[in-house]
Amino acid sequence: MTETERMNLQRPAWRHRLFLLAVALAAIGADQLTKIAVERALPLNASWTPLEGIAPFFRFTHVSNTGAAFGLFPTGSLLFAVVALVVGTIIFVYNFRLPAGNLLLRLALGLQLGGALGNLADRLRLGHVTDFLDFGPWPVFNLADVSIVGGVLLLGLLTLLEERENLRQKREAAGSEPHTEPGAHALGGLQRPSENETTG
Repeated sequence: MTETERMNLQRPAWRHRLFLLAVALAAIGADQLTKIAVERALPLNASWTPLEGIAPFFRFTHVSNTGAAFGLFPTGSLLFAVVALVVGTIIFVYNFRLPAGNLLLRLALGLQLGGALGNLADRLRLGHVTDFLDFGPWPVFNLADVSIVGGVLLLGLLTLLEERENLRQKREAAGSEPHTEPGAHALGGLQRPSENETTG
């Protein structure tokens, strides 16, 4: 196989590149549609519970957030907008440099990209992020936050599996190395003279 053919096999097909972008667009779409629905249906700081029995555990609460995911660092809206742009650009460029395949990695990066751009879209159109998923004592969050966290967890899992596979290959390689008798290296590869040579 020539070097050109080998490079063509490693070069990702367009469907692989578009997979990451499709995941990101799906995450952005779901995030924005749910946020717009909440903004239209619930006044700011109002709550609605689908079932009264689950109110202590889950309800929809419309809140604004100028910080990071889950309401962290509430005064850093501009900073997080810049970070989202930088991270989004890095992921976008990296997607075109990845070799063929790597669909799980592209899924993880697509989720992170979609989540980051979903919250960025809020900052651009509203000046803050709309949160509405309220699970009891947990800070209120949104689908973009879920997308980011899901992408990070999947990326961490893939990294862990890759490290375990590398460790397994190293152990197999170490087990398949030929063993030499003690002192073989000290002899410098010289053969021991035969009995005839020593007596003759």
